[in-house]
Amino acid sequence: MSFPGTWMTTSESMVYRVVPKCACSTIGQIMYYSDHGQFFDGDIHDAKSGIHKWAMEKSQPLIRQNVTAHKSFAFTCVRNPYTRILSSFFDKICGIQRNGKRYRGNLVPLLVQKYGIKVGSPEDGFEFDQIKSFRRFLLFARDTIRWRRPMDPDIHWSAMSGHISTYIVNGGRYDRIFWTEDFNTGMQTVLDQVETATPVDLGAIPRFNESEGHGPKRAHPVEDYFDDLSMHLIYEIYKKDFQIFKYDFENPANKMPTGEIDLDEVHAKLGQ
Repeated sequence: MSFPGTWMTTSESMVYRVVPKCACSTIGQIMYYSDHGQFFDGDIHDAKSGIHKWAMEKSQPLIRQNVTAHKSFAFTCVRNPYTRILSSFFDKICGIQRNGKRYRGNLVPLLVQKYGIKVGSPEDGFEFDQIKSFRRFLLFARDTIRWRRPMDPDIHWSAMSGHISTYIVNGGRYDRIFWTEDFNTGMQTVLDQVETATPVDLGAIPRFNESEGHGPKRAHPVEDYFDDLSMHLIYEIYKKDFQIFKYDFENPANKMPTGEIDLDEVHAKLGQ
């Protein structure tokens, strides 16, 4: 049994299934802080100690034992599919990464060549037609997810339900799933259920947005990026995300959920 993308505090106070582009940097730093009374110095994704991660071999037996026995409070966090894929585009496709290079090396040149996407550069102030390029990126994202061409789908734009289901299918159960759009309320419900070595005051916790400042700023309201065809593609890719996590497909301008997440429904529909 494997639990990819699963993080756990060293004290085993809580277990978190990472969903990329859903406040994972902030959540990881809160987990780290709750054990050590300080934040990890750097991007929490780079931490090799002070927090258990499935990607680290030595952590796997501990995570497996904890999750299969449901010893700790387990949670994850989701985000509106419209804003999530926009964030992926501006961060991973348009932005310069922490190492000073483009994401995944030859990915952006591939998109320029095959899909006619323009992303600008720091030298020109990232000047390009954001709406036109984003809609072409959507075609690429759909192609990777539906047909795994011209590459396998990337974790940053593959469906949240796919990430979240691996935890259930392999024997885990969530105690809480909350929305990034109401982050403090949701994270507080997690902290209220666990005992931490260091008290966490969410009001005083900074937001750790590791992608900020590495690329262009979004120049238009969310809804301007999605015409009728774009919405069709989004529904084709993220239908389950909208339905299970209660987001409004009909109105890209409404980032807020329209109802409560039903954990029994999540486990039933994603556990098959």
